[in-house]
Amino acid sequence: MSPKPRHPPLDETAKAIIEQLQVDGRRSYAEIGKAVGLSEAAVRQRVQKLTDAGVMQIVAVTDPLQLGFYRQAMVGLKVTGDTRLIADALAAIPAVDYVVLTAGTFDLMIEVVCENDDDLITLLNSEIRTLPGVLSTETFVYLKLHKQLYNWGTR
Repeated sequence: MSPKPRHPPLDETAKAIIEQLQVDGRRSYAEIGKAVGLSEAAVRQRVQKLTDAGVMQIVAVTDPLQLGFYRQAMVGLKVTGDTRLIADALAAIPAVDYVVLTAGTFDLMIEVVCENDDDLITLLNSEIRTLPGVLSTETFVYLKLHKQLYNWGTR
């Protein structure tokens, strides 16, 4: 039995609006309206509903290196207890920008963004490994971010 979706399925117009914004998040509502066959006001209303429902966010994606964050890493965590509680604690750490509960070797995977290796060491030793329930961590340091896209479209 499949889990029930949290939101009703998106109609084709909502999907088309999302795809337009994935190509260019600064695209005007008028331009999007022309592409999807709606008025500017209707697009504005639809975008507001999609963001209010948590279906999407419109954000500026930055290059961490250009902002002085020279160390990124993925950290796999083996934990005991309720993984959701530990995920919440990890999500509250400012340097953690991605938290996912997983199945397999690791119970949780997180992505961290730090200014340098010293900050990464401090983060691991003082904030992550000290959390109750964290049994072990394995850190995968990024040497180069080769590809990162947010335009995968909709289904």
